[in-house]
Amino acid sequence: MLPTVVTQMIVPCVTHCIVPFAVHHRVAFCIFNFYFLIHPLSFIQRILRRILFKPISWASKRFSSKPDKERIFKSLDALHEAIISGNEKKGLVIPFNATSDRFIIFSDQHKGARNGADDFAPAEKNYLDALAYYQQEDYFFINLGDSEELWENTLGQVKKHNAATFTAEKAFIQKDKHIKIFGNHDLLWANDPLAGYYLKNLFGQKVPIHEGVILTTIVNETPLQILCTHGHQGDLQSDGNWFSKFFVSRIWAPLQSYLSINPNSPAFYDEVKSLHNSIMYQWSALHKDIMLITGHTHQPVFASLTHLERLYKQLQYASKNNQADKVSELEDEIKRREREYKTLSVDYLTMKPGYFNSGCCCYSDGDITGLEISNGWLRLVKWKKENGITLRIILEEMSLTQLAEENKQPLSNTN
Repeated sequence: MLPTVVTQMIVPCVTHCIVPFAVHHRVAFCIFNFYFLIHPLSFIQRILRRILFKPISWASKRFSSKPDKERIFKSLDALHEAIISGNEKKGLVIPFNATSDRFIIFSDQHKGARNGADDFAPAEKNYLDALAYYQQEDYFFINLGDSEELWENTLGQVKKHNAATFTAEKAFIQKDKHIKIFGNHDLLWANDPLAGYYLKNLFGQKVPIHEGVILTTIVNETPLQILCTHGHQGDLQSDGNWFSKFFVSRIWAPLQSYLSINPNSPAFYDEVKSLHNSIMYQWSALHKDIMLITGHTHQPVFASLTHLERLYKQLQYASKNNQADKVSELEDEIKRREREYKTLSVDYLTMKPGYFNSGCCCYSDGDITGLEISNGWLRLVKWKKENGITLRIILEEMSLTQLAEENKQPLSNTN
């Protein structure tokens, strides 16, 4: 829609202003006219991008996603209260058996149009193989937001190029073992009046859309809640009032997409995503019997620790127990991983294990990460291709019994 509108504004200017001048400069006009006929939108995009790049970049940084603790806390509190109080439009409460029920949580697929900007394309095969495994093993699929990249693409483009993944997801929907959460890059699902129609067209049946879900269980007589949401709460761009949400999803995002100007999102800024994860941890740590699972940053977190923090913790244990070979192995791994993580929490040795992040399904090497809840355990898993075979690798795991015990009491101070 946006390119058509822009073209309707620009072409008359070209016709009435540039053409008369160019008639007197026939060579220049022929070159211009040939290029314009062959690449009309490319030409317009280049002009508008040059004019609007700086103001759009400034506005994106000024009003976008730098995390604000007070705003995030307020938004997460409101979401938790709404779901617990029975507001099914916000989300569902799903009781589960800690020893037998199974869930897989994936987020941030960012399914695109199979062009140069499609981050999901390299990961599609791993994602399909993973869904086939979880379908066969009778898992409940929680799709935690940003599943479709609707900032950069139209829904029609995404549907056209991702038929196989929609079919694989549909298998869970047909078994009533699926819940779809919206994120900031697929915000359309939350505020478009026709979202229900679009989803029914995609999956062949009605698919409710939610902001979150709370899994509830009892572990050794200890109650445990697990709040699952995308994690963009508190973002001024996409977690504000109805107008700001409409403006972002229907005007701002298409404009940035048309001009190829990336939004300021935590997934692309190391210091921002580290701060974001830190604030999410602080919220979870202040609550009794509540764990928080998000996506959004594309940075896996397990039991409140990033992979780098966990490596440092393992290094201290190995050093203390005089495990020289293990120390050398961990030091080498830390050197490699330090390029990916810009910060290290000062209290990583004593953090309460209440915050988890599923990572993403669009790593450039084709790997995907997710969180499993299965047979009394919570696991961070990676699916990757080796020698043509898709492998499921357990990166971290912790029993729900231990998690329930260690989240019994809130921390009095997380600063």
